[in-house]
Amino acid sequence: MCLPKRNRHESGKTMLDTKKIRKDFKILNRKIWAGKTLVYFDNAATTQKPQVVIDSLVNYYENYNANIHRGVHKLAEEATEAYEKVREKVRDFVGATKNDEVIFTRNTTESINLLAYSLGESLEEGDEVLISEMEHHSNIIPWYLLRDRKKITVKFIPITKNYELDYSALEKLINKKTKIISITHKSNVLGTVNDIKRIAQIAKNNGSILIIDAAQSVPHMKVDFQDLGCDFLVFSSHKMCGPTGVGVLVGKKELLEKMPPFLGGGEMIRKVTFEGFTPNDVPWKFEAGTPNIADVIAFGTAIDYIESLGIENIYKYECGLTEYCLSKLKQFDFLKIYNSSGTGIVTFSNPLVHPHDIATIVDQYGVAIRAGHHCAQPLMKRLNVSATARASFYFYNTKEEIDLFIEALKKAFDYFKVGACKKLNPVGG
Repeated sequence: MCLPKRNRHESGKTMLDTKKIRKDFKILNRKIWAGKTLVYFDNAATTQKPQVVIDSLVNYYENYNANIHRGVHKLAEEATEAYEKVREKVRDFVGATKNDEVIFTRNTTESINLLAYSLGESLEEGDEVLISEMEHHSNIIPWYLLRDRKKITVKFIPITKNYELDYSALEKLINKKTKIISITHKSNVLGTVNDIKRIAQIAKNNGSILIIDAAQSVPHMKVDFQDLGCDFLVFSSHKMCGPTGVGVLVGKKELLEKMPPFLGGGEMIRKVTFEGFTPNDVPWKFEAGTPNIADVIAFGTAIDYIESLGIENIYKYECGLTEYCLSKLKQFDFLKIYNSSGTGIVTFSNPLVHPHDIATIVDQYGVAIRAGHHCAQPLMKRLNVSATARASFYFYNTKEEIDLFIEALKKAFDYFKVGACKKLNPVGG
Protein backbone atom coordinates (compact mmCIF):
# COMPACT_ATOMS: atom_id res chain seq x y z
CA MET A 1 0.00 0.00 0.00
CA CYS A 2 1.53 3.31 -1.08
CA LEU A 3 1.60 6.02 1.56
CA PRO A 4 2.47 9.67 0.89
CA LYS A 5 5.30 11.43 2.68
CA ARG A 6 3.95 13.61 5.48
CA ASN A 7 7.11 15.65 6.15
CA ARG A 8 7.61 19.29 5.38
CA HIS A 9 10.72 21.42 5.74
CA GLU A 10 10.69 24.80 7.45
CA SER A 11 13.78 26.79 8.43
CA GLY A 12 15.97 23.75 7.88
CA LYS A 13 13.95 21.61 10.29
CA THR A 14 11.88 18.56 9.46
CA MET A 15 8.42 18.66 10.99
CA LEU A 16 5.28 16.59 10.95
CA ASP A 17 2.09 17.92 9.44
CA THR A 18 0.07 16.96 12.51
CA LYS A 19 -3.13 18.58 11.28
CA LYS A 20 -3.05 16.38 8.19
CA ILE A 21 -1.98 13.30 10.13
CA ARG A 22 -4.90 13.59 12.55
CA LYS A 23 -7.34 13.19 9.66
CA ASP A 24 -6.12 9.59 9.35
CA PHE A 25 -7.40 8.79 12.86
CA LYS A 26 -11.19 9.08 12.97
CA ILE A 27 -11.33 8.26 16.67
CA LEU A 28 -9.57 11.54 17.49
CA ASN A 29 -12.77 13.34 16.46
CA ARG A 30 -14.91 11.38 18.87
CA LYS A 31 -16.90 13.38 21.41
CA ILE A 32 -16.44 12.25 25.00
CA TRP A 33 -18.75 13.29 27.83
CA ALA A 34 -21.00 16.25 26.96
CA GLY A 35 -19.39 17.05 23.66
CA LYS A 36 -15.77 17.14 24.81
CA THR A 37 -13.46 16.02 22.01
CA LEU A 38 -11.18 13.11 22.86
CA VAL A 39 -7.65 13.95 23.98
CA TYR A 40 -5.88 10.60 23.94
CA PHE A 41 -2.82 10.57 26.21
CA ASP A 42 -2.64 6.83 26.92
CA ASN A 43 -0.31 5.86 24.09
CA ALA A 44 2.13 3.93 26.28
CA ALA A 45 -0.73 1.47 26.88
CA THR A 46 -1.79 1.25 23.23
CA THR A 47 -1.87 3.60 20.25
CA GLN A 48 -4.71 4.51 17.93
CA LYS A 49 -4.86 3.03 14.43
CA PRO A 50 -4.84 5.03 11.19
CA GLN A 51 -7.51 4.25 8.63
CA VAL A 52 -5.03 2.53 6.30
CA VAL A 53 -4.35 -0.09 8.98
CA ILE A 54 -8.05 -0.70 9.50
CA ASP A 55 -8.54 -0.90 5.74
CA SER A 56 -5.73 -3.43 5.52
CA LEU A 57 -7.56 -5.74 7.91
CA VAL A 58 -10.78 -5.44 5.94
CA ASN A 59 -8.98 -5.96 2.64
CA TYR A 60 -7.50 -9.26 3.82
CA TYR A 61 -10.80 -10.67 5.02
CA GLU A 62 -12.73 -9.44 1.98
CA ASN A 63 -10.29 -10.41 -0.75
CA TYR A 64 -7.71 -13.09 0.14
CA ASN A 65 -8.60 -14.69 3.47
CA ALA A 66 -6.80 -18.05 3.64
CA ASN A 67 -4.47 -20.01 5.87
CA ILE A 68 -0.80 -19.59 5.06
CA HIS A 69 2.23 -21.73 4.19
CA ARG A 70 0.39 -25.01 3.54
CA GLY A 71 -1.96 -24.23 0.65
CA VAL A 72 -1.10 -24.22 -3.05
CA HIS A 73 -4.20 -22.37 -4.24
CA LYS A 74 -4.03 -18.68 -5.19
CA LEU A 75 -5.61 -17.27 -2.01
CA ALA A 76 -3.19 -19.22 0.18
CA GLU A 77 -0.24 -18.06 -1.90
CA GLU A 78 -1.36 -14.42 -1.74
CA ALA A 79 -1.89 -14.57 2.02
CA THR A 80 1.47 -16.30 2.57
CA GLU A 81 3.30 -13.75 0.46
CA ALA A 82 1.67 -10.82 2.29
CA TYR A 83 2.39 -12.36 5.70
CA GLU A 84 6.04 -13.15 4.98
CA LYS A 85 6.61 -9.74 3.45
CA VAL A 86 5.89 -8.23 6.87
CA ARG A 87 8.77 -10.26 8.28
CA GLU A 88 11.02 -8.45 5.81
CA LYS A 89 9.58 -5.08 6.84
CA VAL A 90 10.25 -5.81 10.50
CA ARG A 91 13.77 -6.96 9.67
CA ASP A 92 14.53 -3.69 7.92
CA PHE A 93 12.71 -1.51 10.46
CA VAL A 94 14.77 -2.69 13.43
CA GLY A 95 17.99 -3.59 11.64
CA ALA A 96 18.01 -7.37 11.87
CA THR A 97 20.21 -9.22 9.38
CA LYS A 98 17.93 -12.04 8.22
CA ASN A 99 14.23 -12.79 7.91
CA ASP A 100 14.95 -15.90 9.99
CA GLU A 101 15.71 -13.67 12.97
CA VAL A 102 12.14 -12.32 13.11
CA ILE A 103 9.54 -14.36 15.01
CA PHE A 104 5.89 -13.37 15.38
CA THR A 105 4.20 -13.88 18.76
CA ARG A 106 1.02 -12.52 20.30
CA ASN A 107 2.69 -9.64 22.18
CA THR A 108 5.84 -8.55 24.01
CA THR A 109 4.77 -10.57 27.04
CA GLU A 110 4.65 -13.80 25.05
CA SER A 111 8.00 -13.01 23.46
CA ILE A 112 9.64 -12.71 26.89
CA ASN A 113 7.89 -15.85 28.13
CA LEU A 114 9.17 -17.71 25.07
CA LEU A 115 12.72 -16.65 25.88
CA ALA A 116 12.41 -17.41 29.58
CA TYR A 117 11.12 -20.90 28.79
CA SER A 118 13.43 -21.83 25.92
CA LEU A 119 16.61 -20.17 27.14
CA GLY A 120 15.75 -21.28 30.64
CA GLU A 121 16.10 -24.93 29.67
CA SER A 122 19.88 -24.45 29.58
CA LEU A 123 20.09 -22.80 33.01
CA GLU A 124 21.08 -24.72 36.13
CA GLU A 125 20.43 -24.33 39.83
CA GLY A 126 22.34 -21.34 41.17
CA ASP A 127 22.48 -19.46 37.86
CA GLU A 128 21.36 -15.84 37.92
CA VAL A 129 19.16 -13.53 35.85
CA LEU A 130 19.54 -9.76 36.15
CA ILE A 131 16.61 -7.40 35.59
CA SER A 132 16.05 -3.83 36.77
CA GLU A 133 13.80 -2.07 39.26
CA MET A 134 12.04 -0.24 36.42
CA GLU A 135 10.76 -3.37 34.65
CA HIS A 136 7.19 -4.02 33.55
CA HIS A 137 5.65 -7.11 35.17
CA SER A 138 6.00 -8.86 31.81
CA ASN A 139 9.76 -8.74 32.27
CA ILE A 140 9.59 -9.91 35.89
CA ILE A 141 7.04 -12.70 36.19
CA PRO A 142 8.52 -14.99 33.46
CA TRP A 143 11.83 -14.95 35.33
CA TYR A 144 10.09 -15.66 38.65
CA LEU A 145 8.41 -18.64 37.00
CA LEU A 146 11.79 -19.81 35.73
CA ARG A 147 13.26 -19.26 39.20
CA ASP A 148 10.63 -21.48 40.76
CA ARG A 149 11.09 -24.14 38.08
CA LYS A 150 14.89 -24.23 37.86
CA LYS A 151 15.95 -22.85 41.27
CA ILE A 152 17.83 -19.94 39.78
CA THR A 153 18.23 -16.47 41.33
CA VAL A 154 16.64 -13.26 40.05
CA LYS A 155 18.42 -10.03 40.99
CA PHE A 156 17.38 -6.41 40.47
CA ILE A 157 19.61 -3.61 39.21
CA PRO A 158 18.63 -0.51 41.23
CA ILE A 159 17.76 2.92 39.87
CA THR A 160 19.28 6.22 40.99
CA LYS A 161 17.56 9.19 42.61
CA ASN A 162 17.39 10.70 39.10
CA TYR A 163 15.29 7.73 37.89
CA GLU A 164 18.09 6.28 35.80
CA LEU A 165 19.69 2.85 35.82
CA ASP A 166 22.57 2.50 38.28
CA TYR A 167 25.29 1.23 35.95
CA SER A 168 27.89 0.98 38.70
CA ALA A 169 25.53 -1.31 40.62
CA LEU A 170 25.08 -3.39 37.46
CA GLU A 171 28.83 -3.90 37.17
CA LYS A 172 28.95 -5.02 40.80
CA LEU A 173 25.99 -7.39 40.48
CA ILE A 174 27.09 -9.18 37.33
CA ASN A 175 29.26 -12.26 37.76
CA LYS A 176 30.01 -15.58 36.11
CA LYS A 177 26.70 -16.96 37.37
CA THR A 178 24.82 -14.24 35.47
CA LYS A 179 23.54 -16.09 32.41
CA ILE A 180 20.88 -13.62 31.28
CA ILE A 181 20.32 -9.87 31.56
CA SER A 182 16.78 -8.83 30.58
CA ILE A 183 16.08 -5.12 30.69
CA THR A 184 13.78 -2.47 29.30
CA HIS A 185 15.06 -0.09 26.65
CA LYS A 186 12.61 2.61 27.74
CA SER A 187 10.66 2.61 30.99
CA ASN A 188 6.88 2.67 30.61
CA VAL A 189 6.65 4.73 33.82
CA LEU A 190 9.72 6.98 33.92
CA GLY A 191 10.35 7.38 30.21
CA THR A 192 14.00 6.68 30.97
CA VAL A 193 15.95 5.39 27.97
CA ASN A 194 18.66 3.00 29.09
CA ASP A 195 22.11 2.87 27.49
CA ILE A 196 21.75 -0.52 25.85
CA LYS A 197 25.07 -0.39 24.02
CA ARG A 198 26.83 0.11 27.35
CA ILE A 199 24.90 -2.75 28.92
CA ALA A 200 25.59 -4.94 25.88
CA GLN A 201 29.33 -4.47 26.29
CA ILE A 202 29.12 -5.39 29.97
CA ALA A 203 27.07 -8.47 29.09
CA LYS A 204 29.43 -9.50 26.30
CA ASN A 205 32.49 -9.19 28.53
CA ASN A 206 30.80 -11.47 31.03
CA GLY A 207 29.44 -13.96 28.48
CA SER A 208 25.82 -13.15 29.41
CA ILE A 209 22.85 -13.16 27.04
CA LEU A 210 21.15 -9.76 26.73
CA ILE A 211 17.39 -9.40 26.15
CA ILE A 212 15.87 -5.98 25.47
CA ASP A 213 12.22 -5.12 26.10
CA ALA A 214 11.73 -2.50 23.40
CA ALA A 215 7.94 -2.19 23.61
CA GLN A 216 8.22 1.51 24.51
CA SER A 217 11.19 2.41 22.32
CA VAL A 218 10.66 0.87 18.87
CA PRO A 219 7.44 2.90 18.23
CA HIS A 220 9.08 6.21 19.13
CA MET A 221 12.76 6.22 18.21
CA LYS A 222 15.27 4.66 15.86
CA VAL A 223 16.21 1.20 17.14
CA ASP A 224 18.92 -0.84 15.39
CA PHE A 225 19.24 -4.42 16.59
CA GLN A 226 22.77 -4.86 15.27
CA ASP A 227 24.00 -1.50 16.54
CA LEU A 228 22.63 -2.06 20.04
CA GLY A 229 24.60 -5.28 20.36
CA CYS A 230 21.89 -7.20 22.21
CA ASP A 231 21.03 -10.87 21.58
CA PHE A 232 17.23 -10.53 21.59
CA LEU A 233 14.81 -7.64 21.07
CA VAL A 234 11.06 -7.80 21.76
CA PHE A 235 8.21 -5.38 21.07
CA SER A 236 4.51 -5.15 20.09
CA SER A 237 2.47 -4.05 17.09
CA HIS A 238 -0.32 -2.32 19.00
CA LYS A 239 2.02 0.27 20.52
CA MET A 240 3.00 1.50 17.04
CA CYS A 241 -0.35 1.97 15.26
CA GLY A 242 -0.74 -1.73 14.47
CA PRO A 243 -3.40 -4.19 15.65
CA THR A 244 -3.40 -5.96 18.99
CA GLY A 245 -2.44 -9.62 19.11
CA VAL A 246 0.91 -9.28 17.32
CA GLY A 247 4.28 -9.30 19.04
CA VAL A 248 7.79 -9.57 17.68
CA LEU A 249 10.85 -11.42 18.89
CA VAL A 250 14.08 -10.61 17.05
CA GLY A 251 17.03 -12.83 17.92
CA LYS A 252 20.41 -13.89 16.66
CA LYS A 253 19.87 -16.89 14.43
CA GLU A 254 22.63 -18.98 15.98
CA LEU A 255 20.98 -18.63 19.40
CA LEU A 256 17.48 -19.31 18.08
CA GLU A 257 18.66 -22.51 16.43
CA LYS A 258 20.01 -23.80 19.75
CA MET A 259 16.82 -23.07 21.67
CA PRO A 260 14.11 -25.74 22.09
CA PRO A 261 10.59 -24.95 20.78
CA PHE A 262 8.22 -23.06 23.03
CA LEU A 263 4.93 -24.51 21.74
CA GLY A 264 4.11 -27.67 19.82
CA GLY A 265 1.76 -28.18 16.89
CA GLY A 266 1.30 -27.34 13.24
CA GLU A 267 3.94 -25.34 11.35
CA MET A 268 6.67 -25.74 13.99
CA ILE A 269 7.47 -29.26 12.80
CA ARG A 270 9.32 -30.60 9.79
CA LYS A 271 8.42 -34.26 10.29
CA VAL A 272 6.27 -36.27 12.70
CA THR A 273 6.42 -40.05 13.17
CA PHE A 274 4.98 -42.53 15.66
CA GLU A 275 8.26 -42.20 17.55
CA GLY A 276 8.74 -38.43 17.67
CA PHE A 277 9.20 -35.28 15.58
CA THR A 278 11.79 -33.08 13.92
CA PRO A 279 11.34 -29.33 14.52
CA ASN A 280 11.10 -26.91 11.65
CA ASP A 281 13.72 -24.28 10.81
CA VAL A 282 13.63 -20.89 12.52
CA PRO A 283 11.57 -18.78 12.58
CA TRP A 284 8.70 -21.24 12.04
CA LYS A 285 10.09 -23.48 14.80
CA PHE A 286 8.64 -20.91 17.23
CA GLU A 287 5.37 -20.21 15.40
CA ALA A 288 3.14 -23.16 16.20
CA GLY A 289 -0.39 -23.23 14.84
CA THR A 290 -2.30 -20.83 12.62
CA PRO A 291 -0.85 -17.36 13.26
CA ASN A 292 -2.66 -14.05 13.52
CA ILE A 293 -2.52 -13.58 9.75
CA ALA A 294 -4.74 -10.54 9.22
CA ASP A 295 -3.23 -8.56 12.09
CA VAL A 296 0.35 -9.34 11.05
CA ILE A 297 -0.42 -8.10 7.54
CA ALA A 298 -2.02 -4.94 8.97
CA PHE A 299 1.05 -4.50 11.17
CA GLY A 300 3.05 -4.30 7.97
CA THR A 301 0.81 -1.43 6.89
CA ALA A 302 1.44 0.29 10.23
CA ILE A 303 5.19 0.03 9.65
CA ASP A 304 4.72 1.57 6.20
CA TYR A 305 2.73 4.39 7.78
CA ILE A 306 5.38 5.14 10.41
CA GLU A 307 8.12 5.05 7.81
CA SER A 308 6.17 7.52 5.69
CA LEU A 309 6.39 9.94 8.61
CA GLY A 310 9.98 9.14 9.54
CA ILE A 311 10.86 7.67 12.93
CA GLU A 312 13.41 10.45 13.54
CA ASN A 313 10.69 13.05 12.93
CA ILE A 314 8.40 11.25 15.36
CA TYR A 315 11.11 11.25 18.02
CA LYS A 316 11.89 14.96 17.61
CA TYR A 317 8.24 15.88 17.65
CA GLU A 318 7.58 13.92 20.84
CA CYS A 319 10.59 15.56 22.49
CA GLY A 320 8.92 18.90 21.89
CA LEU A 321 5.59 17.70 23.29
CA THR A 322 7.27 16.30 26.41
CA GLU A 323 9.22 19.48 27.10
CA TYR A 324 6.09 21.56 26.60
CA CYS A 325 4.04 19.39 28.97
CA LEU A 326 6.74 19.44 31.66
CA SER A 327 6.96 23.24 31.43
CA LYS A 328 3.20 23.54 31.90
CA LEU A 329 3.16 21.14 34.86
CA LYS A 330 5.61 23.36 36.77
CA GLN A 331 2.71 25.58 37.81
CA PHE A 332 1.51 22.75 40.04
CA ASP A 333 4.27 22.95 42.64
CA PHE A 334 2.51 20.31 44.74
CA LEU A 335 3.15 17.58 42.15
CA LYS A 336 5.95 15.04 42.21
CA ILE A 337 7.09 14.44 38.63
CA TYR A 338 8.99 11.26 37.77
CA ASN A 339 10.96 12.04 34.65
CA SER A 340 14.65 12.05 33.81
CA SER A 341 15.77 12.43 30.22
CA GLY A 342 12.96 10.36 28.75
CA THR A 343 10.53 11.48 26.09
CA GLY A 344 6.89 10.79 25.34
CA ILE A 345 5.98 9.86 28.93
CA VAL A 346 5.18 12.18 31.84
CA THR A 347 4.35 10.53 35.15
CA PHE A 348 3.34 12.34 38.34
CA SER A 349 1.64 12.01 41.71
CA ASN A 350 0.24 14.10 44.53
CA PRO A 351 0.12 12.94 48.16
CA LEU A 352 -3.38 14.33 48.69
CA VAL A 353 -5.20 13.04 45.59
CA HIS A 354 -5.19 9.46 44.35
CA PRO A 355 -4.18 9.12 40.67
CA HIS A 356 -7.44 7.29 39.93
CA ASP A 357 -9.38 10.35 41.11
CA ILE A 358 -7.26 12.63 38.91
CA ALA A 359 -7.77 10.36 35.88
CA THR A 360 -11.52 10.11 36.52
CA ILE A 361 -12.01 13.87 36.62
CA VAL A 362 -9.85 14.74 33.60
CA ASP A 363 -11.76 12.04 31.71
CA GLN A 364 -14.90 14.14 32.24
CA TYR A 365 -13.17 16.77 30.11
CA GLY A 366 -12.34 14.25 27.38
CA VAL A 367 -8.74 13.63 28.44
CA ALA A 368 -7.67 9.98 28.61
CA ILE A 369 -4.64 9.32 30.82
CA ARG A 370 -3.49 6.23 32.71
CA ALA A 371 -3.56 5.85 36.50
CA GLY A 372 -2.34 3.02 38.68
CA HIS A 373 0.86 1.05 39.12
CA HIS A 374 1.31 0.61 35.35
CA CYS A 375 2.22 -3.06 35.76
CA ALA A 376 5.32 -1.97 37.67
CA GLN A 377 4.55 -2.58 41.34
CA PRO A 378 8.20 -3.09 42.40
CA LEU A 379 9.02 0.31 40.85
CA MET A 380 6.09 1.91 42.70
CA LYS A 381 7.52 0.54 45.94
CA ARG A 382 10.90 1.99 45.02
CA LEU A 383 9.27 5.37 44.37
CA ASN A 384 7.42 5.08 47.70
CA VAL A 385 3.96 5.47 46.14
CA SER A 386 1.07 3.11 45.56
CA ALA A 387 0.21 4.53 42.15
CA THR A 388 0.91 7.39 39.76
CA ALA A 389 -0.81 9.23 36.92
CA ARG A 390 0.74 9.06 33.45
CA ALA A 391 0.28 11.04 30.26
CA SER A 392 1.93 9.50 27.21
CA PHE A 393 2.12 11.02 23.74
CA TYR A 394 2.39 10.00 20.11
CA PHE A 395 2.89 11.86 16.85
CA TYR A 396 -0.81 12.68 16.42
CA ASN A 397 -0.97 14.60 19.71
CA THR A 398 -0.61 18.38 19.86
CA LYS A 399 0.41 21.19 22.21
CA GLU A 400 -3.20 22.40 22.08
CA GLU A 401 -4.26 19.06 23.55
CA ILE A 402 -1.68 19.48 26.31
CA ASP A 403 -3.25 22.87 27.11
CA LEU A 404 -6.65 21.14 27.42
CA PHE A 405 -5.03 18.51 29.67
CA ILE A 406 -3.56 21.21 31.92
CA GLU A 407 -6.96 22.94 32.19
CA ALA A 408 -8.57 19.62 33.10
CA LEU A 409 -5.90 19.07 35.78
CA LYS A 410 -6.72 22.49 37.22
CA LYS A 411 -10.36 21.45 37.47
CA ALA A 412 -9.35 18.24 39.22
CA PHE A 413 -7.14 19.99 41.76
CA ASP A 414 -9.76 22.71 42.34
CA TYR A 415 -12.34 20.02 43.02
CA PHE A 416 -10.15 18.49 45.72
CA LYS A 417 -9.04 21.94 46.95
CA VAL A 418 -5.41 20.98 46.51
CA GLY A 419 -3.01 23.83 47.20
CA ALA A 420 0.70 23.95 47.77
CA CYS A 421 1.83 21.11 49.98
CA LYS A 422 5.04 19.43 51.01
CA LYS A 423 6.57 17.61 48.07
CA LEU A 424 7.20 13.91 48.16
CA ASN A 425 10.66 12.76 49.11
CA PRO A 426 12.99 11.78 46.25
CA VAL A 427 13.65 8.17 45.39
CA GLY A 428 15.03 6.39 48.41
CA GLY A 429 14.00 9.24 50.69
